[in-house]
Amino acid sequence: MSVVLERGGATSIGDLLRADALSAYMLAVVGAVGLVSTWGGISSLAASRGRTAGSYGALLSLFLAAMSLAVLADSIGLMWAAIEATTIATAFLVGHHRSRRSLEAAWKYVILGSVGVAIALLGIVLIYAASIDTDTPTLSWLALSQSGLGLDPALVTAGGALAVLGFATKSGLAPMHSWLPDAHSQAPAPVSGLMSGVLLSVALYAILRIQTITNAVIGPDFLRVMLSIGGLLSLLVAASLLIRQRDYKRMLAYSSIEHMGLMAIGVGIGPAALPAVLLYVLAHGLIKATLFVLSGRILTIEGTPVIADVKHLLVRRPGLAIPWLIAMSALIGFPPFSIFFAEVGIITAGWSVGMGGVVAAALVLLLVIFAALTRLTVAMTMGSPPASEPFTVDRSAHGPRLPIILALVTTATMAFVAEPVGTLLVQATSVLGGTN
Repeated sequence: MSVVLERGGATSIGDLLRADALSAYMLAVVGAVGLVSTWGGISSLAASRGRTAGSYGALLSLFLAAMSLAVLADSIGLMWAAIEATTIATAFLVGHHRSRRSLEAAWKYVILGSVGVAIALLGIVLIYAASIDTDTPTLSWLALSQSGLGLDPALVTAGGALAVLGFATKSGLAPMHSWLPDAHSQAPAPVSGLMSGVLLSVALYAILRIQTITNAVIGPDFLRVMLSIGGLLSLLVAASLLIRQRDYKRMLAYSSIEHMGLMAIGVGIGPAALPAVLLYVLAHGLIKATLFVLSGRILTIEGTPVIADVKHLLVRRPGLAIPWLIAMSALIGFPPFSIFFAEVGIITAGWSVGMGGVVAAALVLLLVIFAALTRLTVAMTMGSPPASEPFTVDRSAHGPRLPIILALVTTATMAFVAEPVGTLLVQATSVLGGTN
């Protein structure tokens, strides 16, 4: 990252890999979210040690390596292959507990995820076909995103639409979202944190790369409409299902659909919203990793994922309830947490480019989601047990406190840090604008 910041450009690693400001930023997101999820989830791993512990660690390493490769790939074909590798690794991780529900969730994820990446592959093939009549047929993102290359507009339109639709499946956008709640609720807590906090964002990163290619050939309007529809539909799905949600891990999963929907709208808005979208990616990743780690600890202690059965946490288990309340405040968009500034940035950018109707509809749905998440959080944490129910106060965090503290502090402060965060966001945005 320091090399990218100092040079203000990119570093090529062979013909297939390339580190520019955007890939450096996404690599930092993978590392930061991976650290919080794995370090914070040590207690969850210890609770499930057995004959599958070795394979669990190996699959987790493969998962992180595949996401890192995806964001460093200059070839969109290699990027696709890396994202497909995440499907293979996470399918086994989702079914790690080997219960009926976890295996069902794993199969659902494999089927829908495979459909999505197959659609994306077809789109990438069409984009490559669009370059065949040029002097240098290529899958290089850098080459394909240059204006004046002479790509076939019809093939780029079809290929871009299919690639975005396929990667939208992996990023949990509606209507291709149905695998996400089951997979995130059944996976071990560290895996859920990684899937929600960074896998979805890596798929969104792929959409950003494809969008840059299509914008150079056919302009931004086509994908802007597609992403706006997908984003609003995701917000609608999340709002409608969070209102009556009964499972706190599924609650977090539907919240991921909501946040990815708003990020997709930001991507559709274009350069004016991209710094906010990139800030959103890191803030959401850290907070969601924190919440899934905490949800794993609550599940271990309480023995149930049902919200109605988990009550009065602030009185009974303040060591878990206090960080849960802080993280939920960040998730629903309270300042000074960075999600607040990212959402404001996307909404104001939408108004500035004439997408007032889209951001107004998004605001209404965000208010519904805010009310639903607040009600569910209050139901889990507030109040006191009846006098007839004796209880003991448990102040233990039931796992490492430091990764939780670091994630919350980082999310609360990074929107105010000009160096290196601000510089990196500006450089990453310029990459997507084709100026780097």
